[in-house]
Amino acid sequence: MSTQAHPVAPGAPDSTLRYPITLRLNGQETHMQIEAWVTLLDLLREQLHLTGTKKGCDQGQCGACTVLVDGRRINACLTLALMHNGRDIVTVEGLADGDTLHPLQQAFIDHDAFQCGYCTPGQLCSAVGLIQEGEASNAAEVRELMSGNVCRCGAYPQIVQAVTQVMGIAEPIEGNDRGVVVGTVPA
Repeated sequence: MSTQAHPVAPGAPDSTLRYPITLRLNGQETHMQIEAWVTLLDLLREQLHLTGTKKGCDQGQCGACTVLVDGRRINACLTLALMHNGRDIVTVEGLADGDTLHPLQQAFIDHDAFQCGYCTPGQLCSAVGLIQEGEASNAAEVRELMSGNVCRCGAYPQIVQAVTQVMGIAEPIEGNDRGVVVGTVPA
């Protein structure tokens, strides 16, 4: 596939150069022409209308924009879309199989692992990536490896419970039987 820029069609409102990109997005091949400066986050939200991926800080510090690229979690706000030409992108919209929720989505519901829900799409994609990476073997490692995803509502204990349940880790989380970590105030 050529990476040469193609001008906008004659009669278009501007003459901004656009480049071809092909993504396998949530299992579907998608072909587009985009400007060089478009971030993956802006492509997903503004051009493809996949608004599950959230724009939080736009600086890679909150994790609300976490998506999976070739199975690995990344912050979509920190990368240009063109850098992912030909890659497999999965957003929160691509986790479920039709009406059947992904096991992590169901576990988040079962453990009440969200409050306002704004961070939930990024948390879910990060958790899927975490499990695929295979680096966590206990709740403390899950907490550490999910630390790039901020939850302003403080649902961290329930998020860790949901992730460890799906991972099959039967170890209790520090604190009481509700999973409240010592030093925090229960809601």
